[in-house]
Amino acid sequence: NARTYTDCMLMTASRRIVKDVDAVFGFIERPYNPVTFKELLVSPNVMRNRFVSIINEVIRKSREGLPASIKIKINHITDRMMVKKLYEAAEAGVEIDLLVRGNCSLVVRDNPRIRITGIIDRFLEHSRIFIFTVGNEERVFIGSADWMTRNLDNRVEVVTPIYDPDIKAEMKRIVEYGLRDNMQGRIVDGMGENNFRFKEGDTPFRSQEELYKEYYNENECYTAPQAGQTNPGEEGTDDV
Repeated sequence: NARTYTDCMLMTASRRIVKDVDAVFGFIERPYNPVTFKELLVSPNVMRNRFVSIINEVIRKSREGLPASIKIKINHITDRMMVKKLYEAAEAGVEIDLLVRGNCSLVVRDNPRIRITGIIDRFLEHSRIFIFTVGNEERVFIGSADWMTRNLDNRVEVVTPIYDPDIKAEMKRIVEYGLRDNMQGRIVDGMGENNFRFKEGDTPFRSQEELYKEYYNENECYTAPQAGQTNPGEEGTDDV
């Protein structure tokens, strides 16, 4: 079993996000009071409907002829409605790539538009990342919820949009590295064979190892700022 897990955390001073965060804690304290979330996707209130709405928009744009894709890194996908929406999106021409560490209810052996990879490696990966792309428009989210009925309907879970370009790029890198993994990545197609993605002649690529190397090198290059100074890219912002 993995002794160390990985996750993603957003630290932000964005007023529009922290206002919703405050509303989440208010909802937990007083669940009987009406509450509205403008930025965050919160279950059991609005998360399911918001995800369905986003997927419906991707489907609509794909049917209009725009290139569209959905990329998700998650632990489990078992909720019937979300599984159905992914099938519907694929039928509409949306390219779908999933990283699913645990339970997955999709059967996709004969579906060329849905590709699923499962990775079990040194670190227990715990992040959930959602990337919806239509044309040149891209929406990126991170959060706590799997696509299971218990998470969408029976728990308080939160997913936040990512606006900062650098953070969005980092989330995309994590997902892309996982999709490239041919050493620990296994094909998940519902048939239960779980074959490795590595093929003879492929260049070996192990996502956790490559990410570890890059984070280590980035940390080695980091110089602690003096009092009153900031490192490049750390200037304050209200849009992350």
